[in-house]
Amino acid sequence: MDEDSITFGLVSGPEDCGVALRDVFDASYRKLVVQLYAITGDYDEAEDLVQEAFVKAVATSRRFLRVDNKEAWLRTTAVNAHRSRWRKKRNGRRAQDRMTRPRDPAALEEHVEIINALRALPEQQRQVVALHYLADLPVGAIAAELGVPEGTVKSRLSRGREALATSLTPAEGGVDHV
Repeated sequence: MDEDSITFGLVSGPEDCGVALRDVFDASYRKLVVQLYAITGDYDEAEDLVQEAFVKAVATSRRFLRVDNKEAWLRTTAVNAHRSRWRKKRNGRRAQDRMTRPRDPAALEEHVEIINALRALPEQQRQVVALHYLADLPVGAIAAELGVPEGTVKSRLSRGREALATSLTPAEGGVDHV
């Protein structure tokens, strides 16, 4: 085998002749870069994504070996990496915008009651309420994240909503804020 030919996995028998990385690279690299360039609009980004896909192929060599269409696997991996990078950039920009946005004390005052009501909740209830309503996570995801059964999450949500409703309901005879 020459220096440029790297074989994935071990050759287990005569029926398994291995897949040379160089062959897959030579057949697919340029096409994948062009396709990712069309998706990203950035040639350097496209090259990085395709290279990252090849690195993942090497890292998961056994799984990659079983794939019928290796080019499609590489393209999907590169596109998924692009989506992940795009989300991280978008979320970073949003966080930066929130940090640099001038704070409006009058707007914050409108939410003081809600913030105080949330602070008054027990920590476990406050966690599930925040994850469900502010992070927009479903019950199953919250349960997995906190390592508790879904029923526990539902119970904490129910108790948290009840406590919030009680503390945010205007007193009888009081003035209702609209």
